[in-house]
Formats: sequence, structure tokens, C-alpha cells
Amino acid sequence: MSAPDLKVKLGKLTLPNPVMVASGTFGYGKEYDGILDVGLLGAVVTKGVSLAPRQGNPPPRIAETPCGMLNSIGLENPGVEAFVRDKLPWLRQRGVTVIVNVFGNTVDEYARVVRRLDPEEGVCGFEVNISCPNVKMGGIAFGSDATQAALVSRAVRESTKKTVLVKLSPNVTDLVEIASRVAETGVDGLTLINTLRAMAIDPVSGRMMLGNKIGGLSGPAIRPVAIRAVYEVSRALKLPIVGAGGIGSYLDAVEFLRAGASAVQVGSATFRNPRAAAEVLQGLIGFLEEKGLDTHRALIGAVTEAAPLAQPARGVQR
Repeated sequence: MSAPDLKVKLGKLTLPNPVMVASGTFGYGKEYDGILDVGLLGAVVTKGVSLAPRQGNPPPRIAETPCGMLNSIGLENPGVEAFVRDKLPWLRQRGVTVIVNVFGNTVDEYARVVRRLDPEEGVCGFEVNISCPNVKMGGIAFGSDATQAALVSRAVRESTKKTVLVKLSPNVTDLVEIASRVAETGVDGLTLINTLRAMAIDPVSGRMMLGNKIGGLSGPAIRPVAIRAVYEVSRALKLPIVGAGGIGSYLDAVEFLRAGASAVQVGSATFRNPRAAAEVLQGLIGFLEEKGLDTHRALIGAVTEAAPLAQPARGVQR
């Protein structure tokens, strides 16, 4: 049997496989040089890039929680010009499929960042972040309102012919409605989901665990929320979905595919295991070969809506 066909088409962009790394958890790729071959991944979704440099939130910025972690980095980054000068050349030299995560404080800023990056060699597409829960301006302020979400999505869509994904927030009342309005703007896909708005307090000292008080919860604790979001949106819209949220093993990735995702992103698992994304990819290939499947696409949306199992039929402990 030949190797499984893992190609994924997102607009004009064809990924070599469906396993990416999530924005904000993998830096700009170079940080993992020597740990894994980043060129083997489906794509590297960069840390968020804004028009001007951004300092981010005050420390502490990360706190561990049961089955997950909180972060309130605040989208710290050196700005688009420094990204083009200092970060992009290395990615281009390694032949990495680069999707740049972009954000702004205004609709115009989103569009300006994309227009600046659009002609750069090596930039394959964009992921529009309208869902960060730990910044006061931009971010979730756009993603929590269907009209605003559509305005940003349309502005970016009109600024590039390259692939555009829009990353949506679970911190809303009706995710399907927002996804539908965003889809109408002609974007190529959706990333579901970003982190959940959350906080933690040290019970002994009474101190907030994060300098920003509130941050975003990620990790295995949010996977069921993400699965539900992918399932509902994939059945409402005919648009590719990139699943994200608590993926740490190939079985997690398979679960997202069955829910309706066409590709996945490995995020906070990378902090525990820097090779997590590569191992998810290797495990997925092995799973397909074991099941006699010649492509992962056979799994997309393949869920049996019948009497549920009393116990999950998992081959390994996740």
C-alpha cells in the first residue's frame, strides 16, 4: 500500500498534510530548529503580527491549570516590518508553508498588515485573529459581533488573493451565526477555536495568577468545546474548517476530523512536548495505514450518530 494522500486544499493553497502548529505556541518557527523539521508540517501559523510593534500584557503571562493552561501574552510581537526583515527569510529558506496570523486594533489596520505582507515571497496565506480574549482593543471585540466580524473578514479578503482563514472565538452566544456571516465574505476557511476566556487565583495568597487578571484557557480541558464547535459549524456551512483546541495526540486529531475538520492545529501541547505536532502527524499516518485508508479525507465528518458507546473505543490512552 502506498503512503496515504494527506494533501489539504484551502482556497488556492494546498498543504502537504493536515497538521499545522497553532499561532502563539510555536513562535515564528526558527525557535524549533534542530528539534524537528518544520518543513514537514502542513503549515506553520506564525505568532500574531500587527502593523506596529506591541509589548503585550504585564507578567505573569502564563499559569498552569488542571488539564490546561492560561495565557495572557497580549499578542506581543515586533511588528510587520521586523517580521519581514528578521523572521520570514528563515522560513522561506526552509521551504515552510507559512500562514501569517494577523491582527489589528481597527479594521483598517488588519487590511494594512495584509497588504504589506501580500507581495512577500514565502507568505502563503493569512489567518485573521478576531478572537484573542486577553486584549482590550481589536481581537475578540471584532469576533464577538457578527457584523464586525464580517467587516474585518471582508477587508482582509479584498486585500489579498491568497488563502484567508478566520480564527473564531468560542466566547460567543451563537458561533454558527458569526461563522455564517464571515463565510459570506468569501474567505477560504475558518479556524475553530481560539482560547476560552478564563482566570485563576492563588487560594493561599489571594493573588491573581495572571498580570492581566483574565487570559485564555487552552489545552485538553477545552477539546470538547472545540469538537462541538467544529461539528456544529461544519454541518451548517460548506467551508473548510481547521480544528484547534487541546490536540496532543493523533487520536485527538482524528476526533477533530470526524467532527468535520479538514485540518488541525497543535497548540499548547507543544509547551509540554516540542515535537508534539510531528508526532501527531506520524501517528495519523500510522492510523490511516492500520485502517487501510488511503487518505485522511475519508475521516472528515465520518461520525456515527447512533447510540453512544459506554466507553470510548480508543486504541491508546490520550
